[in-house]
Amino acid sequence: MAPLASVAGRGSRTLTLAVLALTGLMLVLDITITNVALPTIQHDLGATTQDLQWVVNGYALAAGGFLLLGGRLADRLGRRRVFLAGMTTFAVGSLLGGLAPSVGWLVATRGLQGLGAALSGPAAFSIITTTFAEGPERNRAVGLWSATAAAGGALGMLAGGLLTQYAGWRWVLFVNVPVAALVLVATPRLVADVPGEPEARTDVAGAASVTGGLLALVYATTLVPTHGWTAARTLGLFLAAALLLAAFVVVEARRRAPLVPLGLFRRRSLTGAVSVGLLVGAGLIAAPIFFVTLYLQQILGFSAIQAGLGSLPLALAVIAAARLATGLIGPFGAKRLAAAGLLASAVALLLLGRVQPAGSYLADVLGPVLLQGFGMGLVFMPVMVSAVAGVAPADQGLVSGILQTTQQVGVALGMAALTTVAIATSQDLLGDRSPSDPAAVQQALTGGYAAGVRGAALVALAGAALTILLLPSSHPAPDPDTATAPTRRSPA
Repeated sequence: MAPLASVAGRGSRTLTLAVLALTGLMLVLDITITNVALPTIQHDLGATTQDLQWVVNGYALAAGGFLLLGGRLADRLGRRRVFLAGMTTFAVGSLLGGLAPSVGWLVATRGLQGLGAALSGPAAFSIITTTFAEGPERNRAVGLWSATAAAGGALGMLAGGLLTQYAGWRWVLFVNVPVAALVLVATPRLVADVPGEPEARTDVAGAASVTGGLLALVYATTLVPTHGWTAARTLGLFLAAALLLAAFVVVEARRRAPLVPLGLFRRRSLTGAVSVGLLVGAGLIAAPIFFVTLYLQQILGFSAIQAGLGSLPLALAVIAAARLATGLIGPFGAKRLAAAGLLASAVALLLLGRVQPAGSYLADVLGPVLLQGFGMGLVFMPVMVSAVAGVAPADQGLVSGILQTTQQVGVALGMAALTTVAIATSQDLLGDRSPSDPAAVQQALTGGYAAGVRGAALVALAGAALTILLLPSSHPAPDPDTATAPTRRSPA
């Protein structure tokens, strides 16, 4: 079978990439677009604070728990088929969520959205990596995917503010439906239908143990901000996650046709990219945007729309830097480019960690935000390219699922840890002073946000060190027997 890159014309592949990049943008954007609408949702549906947390966590839990399984299903059942199933699930979840008559209904539909994202995200990325030949062509394609996806978090805040104020909170969910419909109509016309491996035996034990372990892990991290790290419920879930994931490794080592062949991790480029991706998720993707948004709204008095506009330079810088990275990865290599991006992000976060209650957006936020966006744009593409370098086409969906899972887990762990640091710092700064003293509260809150951002800077520095230590200087060559066509495993 000829590689897809040689089958589809350049124009067709450009449109394919545009549709898939739009999908990546929508899936990431949906993580943050509801945040701005939470107060309105609470008022309209009579939700409690705990209910609101589940509006956010329901999506994160389903997406993080099923990403790896979704990636492997794409390889086994066919990437286009799983992608279409995921987008349909996501669209149905969005429609039902917008119609939600109660908060319980809304939380359930957010989980359905997360499941759709877990199916379509790895399938979309693996379609890109198998459609575009490894090298400059794939680098450009992955650069566009990573730029749009990375910008989604910041754009979600702006879109959420605009839709909530001018159309109503339900439109932060309804807006996905026409976009998903466009993708569903375009995909059969643009994406080649490459069969999967339906004859391969299903590793039920492996799928159950890894999905259960990831669900327990993500669920445990969502409890940390409200219950703490040492609460019995939190520790029990972390223990359950550790046991299930350990059982998964044991099961996979004994399977003749495992869900995840452990031999994949002998590739230094994959293990390095996964390790760095975990820290990128923890330090760069969600936490800094979260703390900066809180600072803008609660300290500087920005409205939701103003805060969204304040995050827009971050998204623009990410897109510009990712485009630049596609030309720099050739002469400098993935290792140097990713390390430089992480160091730039660390410097930006350290600068953001100096904010004061009497600060201003132009003097204290804009410059560091632009630098952080530039650093993020340099990081994502080389990490993604390193993860899939030399991997057989038949395993591209799995590898995509592994990388996206580790980033999602990193986001959850980073948010839990850095939020804990921020809360503890604010409480220490407030001390015995009265919580009714506005100046004291502002000082304490600002100090907490700054501490959380400085913690993210330390994570970015650790990511830079790990990049230098683990990522190879050059990518491995593709497997000669699988470089041009998907392999077929014999049933066990």
